[in-house]
Amino acid sequence: MDVIFYLGPALIMALAVGMACFVVRSWLRLRAAWSSGLTAEARCLRVYTTTHGGRDSSVRTALRHVYEFTARDGRVVRFEEEGGPGTVIEGDFVTVRYAEGARVRATALAPRRGLAAAGTAGVLVFLGGIVVLCVGFMVAYATISSYLPL
Repeated sequence: MDVIFYLGPALIMALAVGMACFVVRSWLRLRAAWSSGLTAEARCLRVYTTTHGGRDSSVRTALRHVYEFTARDGRVVRFEEEGGPGTVIEGDFVTVRYAEGARVRATALAPRRGLAAAGTAGVLVFLGGIVVLCVGFMVAYATISSYLPL
């Protein structure tokens, strides 16, 4: 029975660490695209919205854009991005920033390094708090269970 009180928090901690890795990786990709200095003119191929939530929770709607551009080496790159401006519609041309490599990382979002870093730090602090709470729970349970009779 004790396994549940250790396995549950351990799974929550693993999920929080996985989410932290995803957030850091996304931030690094965005920063690499902004810092590379490479730009191109991209065409917006599609604009659509996605919705999450409903029923007993609030509904969150996200605007997504699909862009296509030609990289410096001649490759045609198509990417999808969430959170772009609502004024960009299908057929519009925008400037994208990208980083070269095996997989081209691109963004049409304007550089806002401080805001991106602050958002990433906020999410990491929140996820770190979850990990600390889980560790605290497991330590408290170990302490209390050592005093309980078998």
